[in-house]
Amino acid sequence: MVTAFRECRYSNFRGTSPHRSRTGSEVWSAYQRGDGGVSVHDEFLCHVTAYGTCGGQRIGVPLGTYRAPTLALALWWLRDRASWIAERLDPTPEGTVFPAGALVPVADTVADVPTLLRAWCADGDRQEQAADELSGGRLVRIAASDDTTEYELLAESVDALRMQRTVPALVVTMA
Repeated sequence: MVTAFRECRYSNFRGTSPHRSRTGSEVWSAYQRGDGGVSVHDEFLCHVTAYGTCGGQRIGVPLGTYRAPTLALALWWLRDRASWIAERLDPTPEGTVFPAGALVPVADTVADVPTLLRAWCADGDRQEQAADELSGGRLVRIAASDDTTEYELLAESVDALRMQRTVPALVVTMA
């Protein structure tokens, strides 16, 4: 099963539009309503990790990281990595010669991770939703798991990460 999680992050809004400058109160009002603000998220950090159990402990194995300079490249990389995982888990038997017994069927109760990841890649609505979440400064997580492994694809705005780190420093308790 593929799940997508939303995590609230901070957004940086510019007070200008292509047509005219907006006052600070107009920008704040648009921010509170959740519309009209221009989100500033120029870079995205993307990760792919596989999690499994070894010796009774949950172990994460990094499968790749990419610092995307644009939203389009972040989404492209996530789709590419999801396809890459799907192809390695479920290669096309007609396309390659496999030794006898190398491919074995799994039980019907086991989630079909390759099919789930391919479906996520092909779903335009879910891609648009991921783009909206990322451009809004929120973390995007796509996870699919079978009986032994969880595959996690993450993307988040570098700007949102920077802003999140600075917020605690900006809050000072006065005695």
